[in-house]
Amino acid sequence: MQFEVGGPLTWEDAAEPVAAGEVIVEIAATAVNRADLMQRAGRYPSPAGESNVLGLECSGTIVKLGDDVEGLAVGGRVCALLAGGGYAERVAVPVTQLLPVPDAVSLEAAAALPEAVCTVWSALRDAPEPGAGGLALVHGGSGGIGTMAIQLLRARGYRVAVTASARSHELCRSLGAEFTIDYRDEDFVDAVLAATDGVGAEYILDVIGADYLSRNVDALALDGTLTVIAVQGGTTADVDLRRLMQRRVTLRAMTLRARPRVGGRGSKEAVISQVRDHVWALIAAGSVRPVIGATLPFAEVERAHELMGSEQAPGGKILLVH
Repeated sequence: MQFEVGGPLTWEDAAEPVAAGEVIVEIAATAVNRADLMQRAGRYPSPAGESNVLGLECSGTIVKLGDDVEGLAVGGRVCALLAGGGYAERVAVPVTQLLPVPDAVSLEAAAALPEAVCTVWSALRDAPEPGAGGLALVHGGSGGIGTMAIQLLRARGYRVAVTASARSHELCRSLGAEFTIDYRDEDFVDAVLAATDGVGAEYILDVIGADYLSRNVDALALDGTLTVIAVQGGTTADVDLRRLMQRRVTLRAMTLRARPRVGGRGSKEAVISQVRDHVWALIAAGSVRPVIGATLPFAEVERAHELMGSEQAPGGKILLVH
């Protein structure tokens, strides 16, 4: 599926090359991410050397093996983390970016897992272990990232608070959020301090960026950690370094898509390996699950994008299925 910036999405025929160390996956489903809308608007180009086709994740069935591929077979059910290419019928995927679909998860639902799980794991991997009754705050708690973050933070032992619209509070609570904050009508700093007897959150996962930076620091406990993974509220903010020093704040920022395929600790290969070792058993057991807000056929991709960009966006992931 191709596009001109600002224009419609259209289907085009393409070759199916498969390199050594890759497989061809026949796609059952992909998930819509905000990055897709940003790329389509010309504000988030694909990394150099990667597909310009939209789609950061998919699920499907292996239909062809490249050279040097071992331990996988045609017909295997997999899901994949992509730098692009999910809005298609088939995609070539490095084997280092594949995960097996657990028996307890449907092939279509598995498309909601790779980007959310890998992003949240990367954000939480170095987060401190919670103290007794330690609270974590998740901004955007009802989105694809937020719904996964609630579950993985709970599995880590944190109590969880979220900011989300009031209509999504029930969903967030069903996933384990103890405190739900309506970001339209409540001050999340006051709510977090009230929930912690003035101590603050030990960990904050933020998707807003500049607009929330100062208030996030106000909501943190001493020695707290703030991880920024998106900038929906802007990229530039004034930082009072003295205040960060006084509160002993650890400020982290990260992105997933631009990481190299292979290499060191920060590569996609490393992230997938860590997810397989530390998270996949939770998904196989059903204690962490994909949250699907809507499922639409690929023919309704324009509607899916409109839904993602609207205030009526459902909680969890929006899937496109063949």
